[in-house]
Amino acid sequence: MFSHILRGGDLKSFIVSLLLTLPIILLSLSLHETAHGFIAWKLGDPTAHHLGRLTLNPIKHLNPLGFLCMMLAGFGWANPVPVNSRNFKKPRRDILLTSLAGPVSNLLLALIFLLLLRFVGYGWLFRIGYPTQFAADMASFFIIFLYYGISMNVTLAIFNLIPIPPLDGSRILFSLLPPSAYFKFAKYERYVTMIFLLLLILGPLSWVLDFCCDGIMKGLFWMVGMRPFLLFFGIV
Repeated sequence: MFSHILRGGDLKSFIVSLLLTLPIILLSLSLHETAHGFIAWKLGDPTAHHLGRLTLNPIKHLNPLGFLCMMLAGFGWANPVPVNSRNFKKPRRDILLTSLAGPVSNLLLALIFLLLLRFVGYGWLFRIGYPTQFAADMASFFIIFLYYGISMNVTLAIFNLIPIPPLDGSRILFSLLPPSAYFKFAKYERYVTMIFLLLLILGPLSWVLDFCCDGIMKGLFWMVGMRPFLLFFGIV
């Protein structure tokens, strides 16, 4: 049942998968952008706060194209929270911290889903008997929901750490580079972004991302003692 839903194969499985992933995507993207705005606010820039972006309301953050990519490919983006670095006391440090906030928030959310899966899903629901098939199905859906929560947040964090504009990784890299190196890179920023998108669409970059995320997922599951769960259901 688990692997059938996770791998799809028919319209019913696709609909179930869609319903399970939709709330995770909305929460993950909203948390990502809220974290950027919140840290920027704490470091002296109230721009996001004044624009009402310090909220988990997905309507405030949703980018249609980024949301669609997240639904279809597992990685995407929301409308970036505006940040005015002139309000920072230490711009380079504060840009670094603000940029890190988004990916870190997704990794923390993945950790919450992982602990729920370990101690509620795998630790309890997976091991008890069920009086009806409906109860068993609901428990299965909940366990898969938690797995999706881990997988999608790990992917979102890793994707945004790629040092290519306009992803968070580029701002992290630029805050660490000396100004002279930054200005040299900025000359080719448009071409680098185009090549990045081309590699993403054609597949090579997607394969690298999948490989990295699968490795991290296996490490997380091994760390909390759930390797048999992965092996039994063939999830990764």
